Amino acid sequence: MEPKGSVMSPDDTPMPRRSLGSDSGLHYGSFVNSLASLTPKAGEKPAVSPRHAYIGVAVLCYINLLNYMERYTIAGVLSTLQTFFDINDSTAGSLQTVFICSFLLLAPLFGYLGDRYNRKYIMIGGLSVWLVTSVGSSFVTKSYFWLLVLLRALVGIGEASYSTLAPTIIGDLFIGGKRSIMVCVFYIFIPVGSGLGYITGAGCATLTGDWRWGLRITPLLGVVGLILLVFLCPNPPRGAAETQGEGVTGQSSYLEDVMYLLRNKSYVLSSLGVTALAFLTGALAFWMPTFLSRAQVAQGLLSPCTKEPCDPTASLIFGAVTVVTGIVGGGLGTGLSRWFRDKVSNADPLICAAGMLGSVPCLFITIFVASASIPATYVFIFLGELLLSLNWAVLADILLYVVVPTRRATAEALQITFGHLLGDAGSPYLLGVISDAIGDSKPATHHWSFHSLKYSLLVCPFVGILGGLFFLITSLYITEDRKAVQRSLGDDPVPQQGPAPEPAMELNNRSNE
Repeated sequence: MEPKGSVMSPDDTPMPRRSLGSDSGLHYGSFVNSLASLTPKAGEKPAVSPRHAYIGVAVLCYINLLNYMERYTIAGVLSTLQTFFDINDSTAGSLQTVFICSFLLLAPLFGYLGDRYNRKYIMIGGLSVWLVTSVGSSFVTKSYFWLLVLLRALVGIGEASYSTLAPTIIGDLFIGGKRSIMVCVFYIFIPVGSGLGYITGAGCATLTGDWRWGLRITPLLGVVGLILLVFLCPNPPRGAAETQGEGVTGQSSYLEDVMYLLRNKSYVLSSLGVTALAFLTGALAFWMPTFLSRAQVAQGLLSPCTKEPCDPTASLIFGAVTVVTGIVGGGLGTGLSRWFRDKVSNADPLICAAGMLGSVPCLFITIFVASASIPATYVFIFLGELLLSLNWAVLADILLYVVVPTRRATAEALQITFGHLLGDAGSPYLLGVISDAIGDSKPATHHWSFHSLKYSLLVCPFVGILGGLFFLITSLYITEDRKAVQRSLGDDPVPQQGPAPEPAMELNNRSNE
């Protein structure tokens, strides 16, 4: 006889009771999916052979790397693009805004299709669109900037298909701790790819003397990824990892799900914090290399860029900083969460608040010290990005344990859509508009161009303060909201906070002895 609260065997209860369609669908490429959303049952095995599964994950990680490299290649050659097309800051910011907007509009559609049709075929089609439009954008001539904007929007459509569906395949290949490790590895390539995007774009433009090659390198590598995806990536049944390959189905009322989430204080407040974080990181990722270049010009360390290609140093260094802080910060945030988990019940939102609020003075110092010392500026950029990177893995935990399993996919979709729409979709453009408005108040000079962008960046620390306050308020409700989820599960095991639910697996093994 099993003790109360232990994990029941597959014969005790029907597997479809927990619907993958509304539980662990892993939609929209969120880092929330880096954790195992269900406690594994004894004896469960993935539907695909381990060797095939690992190869599939390696292919998906490679494409994810290219995905984020391409996304930030534009930022790596932004100064050169502004010189070539003779565009101001607000117009340049529109390149990222149209990309994010198209990404957001199409992600829910691909999520809907991915729940009903062959995910591998959908990704192949989306990746093909991404390759064609990425290469096409490198052939735009000086008088057709509008075409570059259109192609960037189409690139967002292609990336939406992959970012939405790839994590769901990984989630169906593994369970428990292995799932956590595999999807965490998948998401590590986000900061790595982002940083390499700056480096690749700026480096290729410098080596070839043409910014267009900065936009061509990732599509060329993407052709290899497409071939690997076609021949080596599996498409397991949905829910295969939890049902020994059989898969699960299920339905829920969308309106009821939304109303439940709106009443969930921890979910709403943490989602507002996520929005502030997305606004902040999106603005910094797009404008910081340009800001650093202008700071060097203002100090007389660098000649103004009057013809392409512009000096790539700022993009190269910022890219390297992004890679390192993303990996170290994500691991440190997870470690702190696991360390304090059993000591402080509301530790997770407090860690997020500390990361956001701790980054604020670093951002202020970065903005104002840039006119005096570039090395000191990089030091505080490193510290600020490191503190911001603490949040991503911890935010994954928060969504999982304050929302009941059957509503996690809806919760994830709304958080990602809302966070990006009011966050990094508009922040690059907004800062560009503010910079242009300030710049137009005086005669145009290189020195004033630096200061106008500097003053527009002051929006970021205040948004950081706002995000930190949202996380602090979340800490007041998170314990009770988590207990409510536990009560709703009854005797079912509670989803683990951390990325590796091995303790729950050990409990399951003991109960079956």
